[in-house]
Amino acid sequence: MLKSRRGLLAAGLAVAVVGALGAASTLSAGAEQIPGAPDTSAAVAAAPDSSAVAAAPDSTAAAPDSSADAAAQESSTAGQLAPPPVLPWGAQPSKIRNGKPGASSSALRAAGLAAALPDANGSTTPQPKYGPKGRTSRTTFLKNERTNIAPPVPAPASSTTASSTTASSTTASSTTLAASEVTYLYNVGSQAAATDGVYANMTISKPDLSTSDYHTLGELALQSADGRQIVEVGWNVDRVVNGDDDPHLFVYHWVNRTSSCYNSCGFVPYSLNVTAGSTLSYDVTKKFGIQYFQGAWWIAFDSEWIGFFPEALWNLSGVTFNRSGLVQVFGEVAATSSSPCTEMGNGETPDNESAARMASVTYLNGPTVSLNIRTTTSVYSVNALSGRTFRYGGPGAC
Repeated sequence: MLKSRRGLLAAGLAVAVVGALGAASTLSAGAEQIPGAPDTSAAVAAAPDSSAVAAAPDSTAAAPDSSADAAAQESSTAGQLAPPPVLPWGAQPSKIRNGKPGASSSALRAAGLAAALPDANGSTTPQPKYGPKGRTSRTTFLKNERTNIAPPVPAPASSTTASSTTASSTTASSTTLAASEVTYLYNVGSQAAATDGVYANMTISKPDLSTSDYHTLGELALQSADGRQIVEVGWNVDRVVNGDDDPHLFVYHWVNRTSSCYNSCGFVPYSLNVTAGSTLSYDVTKKFGIQYFQGAWWIAFDSEWIGFFPEALWNLSGVTFNRSGLVQVFGEVAATSSSPCTEMGNGETPDNESAARMASVTYLNGPTVSLNIRTTTSVYSVNALSGRTFRYGGPGAC
């Protein structure tokens, strides 16, 4: 049954691609120059990542039965793409230590598990989710855009439905939330780099998301040199996309700088244990990777290949995108003001050794890593530890 489902996904890929590229975006964007990069000549060597979490068993996050799923996952059907034989960091793929489908991030953390399928029924088919998404390039970044999507009020909250038509206002009232303007704030490390892929160790956190804001996230982005074609993977806290305040695994892509949707819109799932949208544990450091292999951009997380974006997504628009020209790692907050109360990273300022990190960035068949590390806002800050590792984030403006 599972192999048949995956075969149907592969066979229906052309339909998914056409559908993804034909979807109309509700967002209208503008760009602004990024401020100059801080001087990192005095950067110190990166300290080792601390990812171990002491855990006690939790009945709500029990590991599922390891049946024939692993064998089914590794088998290949006609026309289905197979991933690289090893993960971007050179390890053999192995099953993620996952929890019961629908388990919370707190339950996963308590049990020392990595992830859980978000659907309590155990579905590995990611659902398309639409919400604001920022982007940066080497010299510019998406600063503001308009949207008709309102950030939902967390429960228990007023029963009044969040307005999707409120104009101009960027602050929340007691009964409705503005749904017109999104402001993006970034802490970012980037480099013009021609590569076959990239991976990094990223701190997964559970930052506080203000009731008036859209999301807070950390991500790895591989892009074309002009920043128009992008593949992204990371974790986000986003009530619009995920429906809760837990960190979740997400993937995203752009074609000709046109936005798509989270976790679907042409993304083809591969793993039977974890998928785009899965709930993640927090206060841990995990590996995230992107690698081009035989016609697709493959996404890796922790110890598994999660799935891929086929190159056909770009080819249908007359674009060849099979090697990067730009790599970025960054924290991002999507807010309703330029001084949000939302936390970035784990909420700690980067002068603190326990602050969230983007660490050990490594290219596949590329140049020496030497990131240009900077912030686009005074609300959140960065601390460059080396050319491939930095601490970032903060508590926000409140």
